[in-house]
Amino acid sequence: MQVWKFGGTSVGKPERMHSIRNLITADNGQKIIVLSALSGTTNALLSIAESLKANQADEAVEKMEHLKAHYDTFVRELYKTSEGLAKGQQIIENEFSFIRSLTRIRPFTLKQEKELVAEGELLSTQMFQAYLEEAGEASILLPALEFMRIDADGEPELDFIERKLREMLRAHLDKKLIVTQGFICRNPRGEVDNLKRGGSDYTASLIGGAIRADEIQIWTDIDGMHNNDPRIVKRTFPIRELTFEEAAELAYFGAKILHPSTITPAKLYGVPVRLKNTMDPDAPGTLIATKTSDQVFKAVAAKDGITALYIHSLRMLNAYGFLRRIFEVFEKYKTPVDLITTSEVSVSVTVDNTENVPLIMNELRTFCDLEEPDYDQTIICIVGNFSADNAGIALQVLKALEGIPIRMISYGGTEHNISLLVHGRYKAEALNALNEGLFALKEA
Repeated sequence: MQVWKFGGTSVGKPERMHSIRNLITADNGQKIIVLSALSGTTNALLSIAESLKANQADEAVEKMEHLKAHYDTFVRELYKTSEGLAKGQQIIENEFSFIRSLTRIRPFTLKQEKELVAEGELLSTQMFQAYLEEAGEASILLPALEFMRIDADGEPELDFIERKLREMLRAHLDKKLIVTQGFICRNPRGEVDNLKRGGSDYTASLIGGAIRADEIQIWTDIDGMHNNDPRIVKRTFPIRELTFEEAAELAYFGAKILHPSTITPAKLYGVPVRLKNTMDPDAPGTLIATKTSDQVFKAVAAKDGITALYIHSLRMLNAYGFLRRIFEVFEKYKTPVDLITTSEVSVSVTVDNTENVPLIMNELRTFCDLEEPDYDQTIICIVGNFSADNAGIALQVLKALEGIPIRMISYGGTEHNISLLVHGRYKAEALNALNEGLFALKEA
C-alpha cells in the first residue's frame, strides 16, 4: 500500500480533482489519499476567525457567504451527474451550516477556531470521495479525527495512531482508494486540533509509517525539491535523490516544498518519500530514502527572520557550566536555537522566534556580557555529503561567497550541513553565488 498526499493547489480546481482521480486510478494498487483544504480555504477560515475574535460577527458571516459561493460554483463543475451534484451540494450545506453555528458562539475561543479551520479538510475530502463514488471507484472516506491524535505536548501518539488506523483499515480491505484528511487531529481532551500549518505532509508521513507503506508520495505543483530557491535563483534543477537527513535539513532551513516534520516518521520506519509534480506526473521528482548518491553538494536553502545573540562569560577562562546555564535560560522560555558557535569564553546563537528574547537577555545579563543582537539575519544552509574524508569542502563554500560578509559559520555538527549566517540583504546574492560556485557544472 502507498500513501499519496495532495496539497491545496493540487485540489484547488475541479479539473485538478479530475486529474487526481486519473492519477490514483492509473494502477490497481491500494492507496491512502491524504488531502489538504482547497487552496485559499484555510486562509479564508482564519480570516473569519479573526473577525469573530474581534466581535465583528456581520463581517464574519459576509466572509463565510463569500467562501460558500466559491464552493457552490466548485461542486457544479466537479460532478458529472445530477445525483453526484446533489450529494456535493448536501456536503456544502452541512458543513457551512456548522460554520454558521460557530459564528453565533460567544466568546469565540481557540477551541472554536480550531473547529472552524478543520472545515477546509473536511470539505475537500468529502467532496472528493463523493466524486470518486460518482465515478464508480471502490473508495471510502476514513475520518482522520478517529485515528489521528496528539498528546499534551502537541506530539503525535504514534502507538495509538498505528493501532487505531490498522483496526479501521481491516474493515475496508475491499476498497482500493481510502481518502482521509491531512492536518487535522484530536488532542488529549478529545477536541478538534491540528498539526499546524503544512501539517498535511506530516499526516501522510505518520500514516505511511503507521502502516509501513511501500512509499509515501507528496504531490505538489513543483517537480521535486530543487537545488536552490527557484524564486530567487534562475538556474536551478530538481534533485533526484536525498537521504532522510539531507531532506530534513533542507526542510527545516527553508525548502518550502516539504514540511519540516514530515521526514521524522518516514525515517523512523524506513518508508521512502517521493516528491512528485501533479502538473507533470511523468517527471521523476525527488526520492528521499536511507541511501543516496555520493554527490558532494546537493542543495542550498535559506531561512529568514533570524536573530543572532552574542554572549560572553564574565568569568573568562575555565568557565565550566557556562553553556549549561545559557541553555537552561532558553529552555525556560521554550525558545529553540538554530545555530550555535562557541569558544572558551563566548557563545553565539541564533533564534527564529523573538517573542521571549527580551526576557532571555535580561536573565542572561545576570551572569553574562551581551552584545547588541543582530536582527533581520538569514541562515544559508548548504546540504550534501560532507564526510571527513572529503577535503576542501569548506574552501569551496567560502570561495563561492567571497565578498559577502558572514557573521557565523556552523560546520561539523553533522556530515550533511554547513550553515552560515548573513544579513538578510545579502540573501539573494549569497544564494546566486553558491549556485554558480557549487553547481555551475551541473546540467538541469
